[in-house]
Amino acid sequence: MLLGNGDGVTLFLSVMKIALLYIFMSIPVLCAAQTGNFWNTLAQVHFENKQDKNGYTVEVPVFSTYLKTFQGKRITLKGYVIPLEEVGGSGKFMLSSLPFNLCYFCGAAGPETAMEVETKEKVKFSTRSIMMEGTLMLNDRDPNHHIYILKEARLVPN
Repeated sequence: MLLGNGDGVTLFLSVMKIALLYIFMSIPVLCAAQTGNFWNTLAQVHFENKQDKNGYTVEVPVFSTYLKTFQGKRITLKGYVIPLEEVGGSGKFMLSSLPFNLCYFCGAAGPETAMEVETKEKVKFSTRSIMMEGTLMLNDRDPNHHIYILKEARLVPN
């Protein structure tokens, strides 16, 4: 059976509606899918100066809308161990996107290149990168913790 001009346009519009519906239904899934190098996603933050409750000016992180979709979700992150023995032993350390000699604490990068890690496992210091999996917490309120915290973290094969 041959389609007339009106039928072809109708068919085309029906196919386009289905395609658009599929695209819009996929957006939440795409937003919550972790990218290959999650450090790029963590870089989607900027800082604003605000007054704290004591009247002091402090820098507060402002996370991108996309980054906020990962709040409370399990992520996997490759990085380098920065030991923090003074804040709780081997169960707490910083994971840096950069090696120890270039890390945020050495003044070579910004706070978005490091993450506070809480784990029950003992993770030894190494100059080689490791892979950690855990629940991402975005912190824009507690100055006693880093802006990124990986809770319930575990070491995964690299």
